[in-house]
Amino acid sequence: MKPIVAIVGRPNVGKSSLFNRLTRTRNAIVDDYPGVSRDRNFGDVRWDETEFTLVDTGGFLDRDEEGFSHQIRFQIDQAVEAADAIVLVLDGKSGISPFDRDLIEMLRGVEKPVFTAVNKIDGPAREDLLNDFYVLGIEEPFPVSAAHGYGVYDFLDALVPTLPRFDLPDRASAEKQEIRIAVVGRPNVGKSSLVNKMLGQERMVVSEVAGTTRDAVDTLFEFEGQPFRIIDTAGIRRKSRVGKKLEKFSVIKALKSLEECDVALLLLDAEEGITDQDIRIAGYANDRGCGFAFLFNKWDLVEADRQMAKRLREQLKMDAGFLNFAPVLTLSALSGKRISKIFPMVKGIYEQYSLRVGTGQVNKILENATRRNEPSLHRGRRIKFFYATQVATGPPTFVAFVNYPQAVHFSYKRYLINRFREDLKLDKTPIRLFFKERVRRSRPA
Repeated sequence: MKPIVAIVGRPNVGKSSLFNRLTRTRNAIVDDYPGVSRDRNFGDVRWDETEFTLVDTGGFLDRDEEGFSHQIRFQIDQAVEAADAIVLVLDGKSGISPFDRDLIEMLRGVEKPVFTAVNKIDGPAREDLLNDFYVLGIEEPFPVSAAHGYGVYDFLDALVPTLPRFDLPDRASAEKQEIRIAVVGRPNVGKSSLVNKMLGQERMVVSEVAGTTRDAVDTLFEFEGQPFRIIDTAGIRRKSRVGKKLEKFSVIKALKSLEECDVALLLLDAEEGITDQDIRIAGYANDRGCGFAFLFNKWDLVEADRQMAKRLREQLKMDAGFLNFAPVLTLSALSGKRISKIFPMVKGIYEQYSLRVGTGQVNKILENATRRNEPSLHRGRRIKFFYATQVATGPPTFVAFVNYPQAVHFSYKRYLINRFREDLKLDKTPIRLFFKERVRRSRPA
């Protein structure tokens, strides 16, 4: 689970450039024309052994939007609620804008860390431009240049220590630890209806209008003595269709739910079939390493087609092969058909997800696997595996020490994961495997 940092500011101050600089990507579109960033963008940042998710937001003065005061107030409120820290970006080159004053006034009194980065300060000689911004009541503006990197390291050094640390307990060590479930999917596939059926009561607002659920809602529930925490999330739309500020931050919360959950249930519309966005959401969950299952809703509308289940499974195998371990369940949130199978399925996923294996057993599996199928040579030299150990649960995570870790081909890594999966009977959980070079101890003099 990573902290979330949201970048806010008026258009054309360099928010997307700063996003690209911090994430070391070019995922955010950068242009001198105001309002280019109309969709939220997510990226991971690592600094000083700390990881956090950075959110790039659109400018508050989008040319096609009216009612500026209302929109800016709403987006700031949503950003503050969803994020663990806020970065307000100002333009050091063009100076203070009246809208900057409004933004700063809205951020006063916020109980989360708020940092002000004055962009387009290309070097020490231009830091005198900061003097103009002190009239805004900013205690410590950070001079940065998103384009050239000036001041970015100092800014990160100040930001990172303020972020929360989510040190979760070892999932395998706690008895009757609650299992956290996130119900995710596109809008209007029946997520709230499903949660209502799972809980046996009308706890969520249900509507045929897409996007009724705007927030992630936690509900505690007990099934056969096992506590569960169920999170009903807002629908995750395609970025090109995320137009309203409200929906942008609903997506942030939905993705944050994937960070927090143990098992994600991706609800799909059986009548519509599998869409590109369904696969994209599955990829989000896979990147975050949570347990996973595919649930095909509205099965009562298609079950007369006896070949439908086979076709959908074949499409999943083709389009989402990276989640070939994930169980598949067909159900109807409307009639309640097969709803009773969800909790036992989740419990089975969680048991594998939180499994702890002894080092001796791990090394035996590794030894048998490498003996059965040796890795390819690296520049004429043999790749040798020394030993392996499990370093984490949720999901089961292993580290193998090898003489040339960078030379292990991805296909051989996949082979080893499959051996762990088969020998440990981990057929319902993601598995992570990392390679690390063994540090050779120097001989005593």
